[in-house]
Order: sequence, then structure tokens, then C-alpha cells
Amino acid sequence: MIDWEQDADGIVVLTMDDPNQSTNTMNDLCKQSFVATVDRLYGERESVTGVVLTSAKKTFFAGGDLRRTITIGPDQAHEVLANVEMFRAMLRRLETLGRPVVAAINGAALGGGLEIALATHHRIAADVEGVKIGFPESTLGMLPGGGGVVRTVRMLGLQDAVLRVLVPGGTRGPAEAKDMGLVDQVVSSIDELVPAAKDWIKANPEGGVQPWDRAGYRIPGGAPATPALAAILPALPANLRKQFRGAPMPAPRAIMAAAVEGSQVDFDTAMIIEARYFTSLVTGQVAKNMMQAFFFDQQAIRAGASRPTGIAKTPITKVGVLGAGPVGAGIAYLSAKAGFEVVLGDVAIETAMKGKSHAEDFENKALSDGRSAQGRSEALLARITPTADAADFAGVDLVVETAFESVESTHRAFQEIEDIVEPNALLCSSTATLPVSGRAAGVKRQEDFVGFHFLSPVDEVPLVEIIRGEKTSDEALARAFDYVQSIRRTPIVVNDTPGFFVSRLLGTYVNEAITMLAEGVEPASVEQAGLQAGYSAAPLQLADEVGLALIQGIREDTEALVGEPTVGPVVECLVDGGRTGRLGGAGFYDYADGKRVGLWPGLRERFDSGSATPPLRDLIDRVLFIVAIEAVTCFDEGVITSTADANIGSIMGIGYPAWTGGVRQFVTGYEGGKGGFVARAEELAAKYGERFLPPTSLR
Repeated sequence: MIDWEQDADGIVVLTMDDPNQSTNTMNDLCKQSFVATVDRLYGERESVTGVVLTSAKKTFFAGGDLRRTITIGPDQAHEVLANVEMFRAMLRRLETLGRPVVAAINGAALGGGLEIALATHHRIAADVEGVKIGFPESTLGMLPGGGGVVRTVRMLGLQDAVLRVLVPGGTRGPAEAKDMGLVDQVVSSIDELVPAAKDWIKANPEGGVQPWDRAGYRIPGGAPATPALAAILPALPANLRKQFRGAPMPAPRAIMAAAVEGSQVDFDTAMIIEARYFTSLVTGQVAKNMMQAFFFDQQAIRAGASRPTGIAKTPITKVGVLGAGPVGAGIAYLSAKAGFEVVLGDVAIETAMKGKSHAEDFENKALSDGRSAQGRSEALLARITPTADAADFAGVDLVVETAFESVESTHRAFQEIEDIVEPNALLCSSTATLPVSGRAAGVKRQEDFVGFHFLSPVDEVPLVEIIRGEKTSDEALARAFDYVQSIRRTPIVVNDTPGFFVSRLLGTYVNEAITMLAEGVEPASVEQAGLQAGYSAAPLQLADEVGLALIQGIREDTEALVGEPTVGPVVECLVDGGRTGRLGGAGFYDYADGKRVGLWPGLRERFDSGSATPPLRDLIDRVLFIVAIEAVTCFDEGVITSTADANIGSIMGIGYPAWTGGVRQFVTGYEGGKGGFVARAEELAAKYGERFLPPTSLR
């Protein structure tokens, strides 16, 4: 898979091009090709003056073959270690060839791809679309195992390598990667890469030695025993614990351990340390959970697995938003940012103008941060037209109503504009809980009516639920899916029911926490259970953010719709006492100037806190299991049908712990598989109530 081309100056251009797949990955063919190519370089070294490594694909190198990696179990640890050793040895031979080697990065260099680039002596990246550089391993529950930790520490220093590159696991464009030190040079086009690489080789004929192989080399910032570093190093584990709040996330801890231990020994020994930590992670369950969610499930959603098949894309040019409140203003901004003309309507022009000011605030901040240019911001804002006149919705081919959590009000809003917008316009209503089919009953073209659940804050939460009503057509669903993707949000598709999917999971999480509180569990222990489980927000804090009056209202709506008494006395007690959540200035927490200052002391007196002291392990499992059981129930009821949508919807929608891989993966990946999950759920049911009994579909 590696083409060899040598010019008259003796420079060899090696072009990676796997004939069997669209990207270059670390598969068997790649390993064999690299070993053979490096052997040839050594065999013909006398005629070689330098080496340029590049790719014929749109990506430079995409890293490991995750389809194979996800199947690896603990019994294959020795095989994993042997493969890592082979890859490590091959890269080590390349960087000690004694000739300058340059990486000409024409596309994404991620994970193993960046490790290959770091084993060269000079890295040049093209500043074009699609070039991303970084180590995403920590987001998949792993660490770079082919020298990424060792080389990054020796290039950037221990602190920067760990805290800025390895633990965050993000990707960067060429300019940012250069500023960080991962890339040495940036050119403006792909065509300039190889010539620039050859120029560097000619100018640096003795450049074939890595800094860490030169006499007298010291790690930037020093080794752990260096006084300056020794003063701050003890705080790093505490910072990690604070960042991940005790959740079972082994990758960040392993990254830090490999970096610190590896910085105290020679290069080759450091590589062995890194390889062993890599093996322990990649054979573990957390990495499999995270690979499933953040690679395979995300990939399935991006590929349109839940989009109706065989339906061509229908272009959308003009978006109408009814209601200029926070949700409507956010949708208008995202739409304009995606290039759509936007009509932002409300009953009063002043309200519509205020909605546009939301976009202006965001663009002003983007300008001050250097993330936008004046002309681009002005063009974006010019695409948003605030109005109080329904006639301005002429020409709109997708309209989103965001103003009312009321079926009658929604009917009136659509009746006012339905004959003004384009005849085939997609009609959408944004709602968090109320069924869409009842809203659709008030429009003429119910087959073109779709529900959206934009989670707040719209500008930050990357998920959108698309709700299919009883009469929603496949064409309308496909158009809605395409629109959500066009505004750079992740769509999941659910069927119509009170609360849909995300709100049901959110309510289940919060309700279980409130139940614990009512049982007499300390409020701080309730919050710790959510955080140490790995949720992105503690449950009582989340309840305050949502608003206790809204939670109470949703419960009352649900009671009316499904005939079950669901209004909790705890929420009722707080709301009746004027404690409605963060926006009201008081809830489960006390607030000062809108900021949380601590749990309300009155909770302990009101609910006899401390009278119940269940094990923390039980509290953690309760908030994990009850939500997973609700998700299984949603599958059984046909509310959701895609495992990928369920996993990603739970993580992005309610902050379900990333280490689990999402609600469905938590069930299948639990120790002992589904049988182990069922056994633990029955234990919880025996101690805390029948709501923990696993659904029949699991048993």
C-alpha cells in the first residue's frame, strides 16, 4: 500500500494508498507494507538523501482499525502487545534511519496517523479543508500506543502534552497544531506539500536526528524531579479527579501515568511503559463502550442510518422561525450560520429584534475572540430578518414554530402562515414533551408536519430529536433530518409519545434523585451519586436548571395524557414555597446573582436527610440502571428503534455517562452482559422498588 518514487536528488517519496479501503488504517496490509518499505530504505540507504511520507487518500492516515480493535478481549493482551511492539519498532527504525524524513500531511492525521508523523523529523501540513491533527484516543477510552505519549511529552513537555493534547483528545487545524508544536510548517495547498518537503530536506541534509536522540537532550520544562515541575505535578491527579469527578474513566489516569513514568526513563523503556498501558485499556470494557458510541454510533447517525432511504435531498433556501424567544433565536442563529436566509417572527417587532440580538451577541464575541471576520459576521447577521408581519414568511420552505407549549396556540400560528409559505414547505414544531400528532391536527398538510426537540441552550447542545407524527411522511422526515445535519447538529429520530425519548430519560434521572431525597438520603450524597456515576451534571442541579415549575407542569401534563399520578410531593413542596429553580433564584440550591452557592440547607430539615444511608454504590447504580431500564421500555414501546440513536441521544441529550457508551451499550456491556445487568437490576428492585425490575424483553 506504499508507493515508492525516488527523484534525481535521491529523495524518496512514499505515498500511502491502501487499495482495499477509502482511508489508510493500521491493518495487516499496512503493517506488512511499512515493514517492507523501511527494510528497503535501509537496504538502499546509500542512495537515499531523504524521505517524504504522504498519502494518496483524502486523509493522511486515520489511525487504528477500530472494527478489529473493538473485538479484542483480555485474553488477547499478548497479541496486542506484540502488534504494538512491531509498530513501535518500525517507527523507531524510520526515525533513526540517519536521513531526514518529512511528513507531508494532506488530510486528517489522527491517532496512529499523528504517531507516524511524529516519528518523522519535520511535519508540514496543508491548510485546507479536512486537515485535522490530534489524538482522539482519550475520547474513545484509550491512549496513543505507538509512541504518541512518549514523543509528545519529549516534544512539548510533560504538562502541555498531558493537559493540552493527550487528555483532552481533541483535533486541531493546521495553524493551531503549528502553534502548539505538533506541526513545524504550514503551506496553503496540497500541491505545495511535497516540494516544500523536498526543499526542507535539501536545506537540512543533517536533519535526520530527533531531538531526544541528540546528546544532552532534556525534556522541555524538565522531568518530574525538576523543582519547577515537582511543585505542580502532585496537583495533576487531583485536577483529573476534579475534571472527571470520580467517574470510572481509566484513560486519563493511564495517560498521566504513562507520561510521568515514561519521562523518568530512557526512550525505549518509556515506549514499553506506554504500550502496556495501551494494552490494558484497549482490552477493557470502557474502551469498547466508548468506541461503540463515539465512533460506530456517531458514524451510523452521520451516514443517515435513521433517515428514510431512497429519498433525494430537497434543497432548503429560506427558513422561517415563529417565536423569537431563546429557542427560536438560537435556531435562527444556527440556520443563518449554515447559510440559510432566515425570517424571525414574533407578535411584536421589538421581541423579534431582541431575538436577532442573540445572534449579534454571539458574533460580537466571535469577532473579539478572532473566530470570525467582520465581513463574514455582517453577512451572517444580514441573513436574519426580524418581523412581526406574517406576510414576510413568503418564500419560506421550512418553518419552525417555537413559541408555544400549547396545542391551540400552535394551531393558530400555523393557520396564519400556512398559506403564505411555499406550498411544499416543511412545517415543524419545537416541543420538549407534548405529542406532535395533536399539533399537526391543526394544519392542512399533516404529512409535511414534523416535531423538533431542540435542547437548551440551543447554541451549545449538539443534539436534536426529530419526532415523527402519526401522519408524517418519509419525505418530510428525510428533509427534517437533512436540515438538522445542515445546521451541524446530530439528529436522532423518535416516534410520537408524551416526553419522546430524551425528556423521558431526563425525567427518570431527576425523579430517581428526588426519590432518594424523599427517602432521607443526604442531598450531597444524591449529587455525588450522579457525578461519580459520570453524568455531566448532578441531578438536583439539573432539576434546577430545567426549572421545578416546568418539571411539575410536565408531570401534570403526563398525568393527564397517560392517566398516571406522577406529581411528586418533593417538587410540589419546593414550588409551593417559591423555590422554582435557578431562574427563580432558589430551588434545590441557593443562588446569589444567578450563581449556585450551595444546596439549600432547608432540604435536610424538610426531608429528614441522613435518616437513610444506603451504600454509595447502590446510589450510583440506581441513577444508571433506572435510566437504562426506561430506555429499554422506550424500545419496547417503539418510541425509538435505533441503538445508535439511543446511545448518542442519552449521552448528548441528558449527559448519560460517556464511559458507558450510552444507555443500550450500558446494558450489553455490563459485566456479565445482559444477564449480569438483569441480576443487578433485580437486586436493586428487591431493595428499592419494583421500578428496577428489568423489562420482559431483557429477561
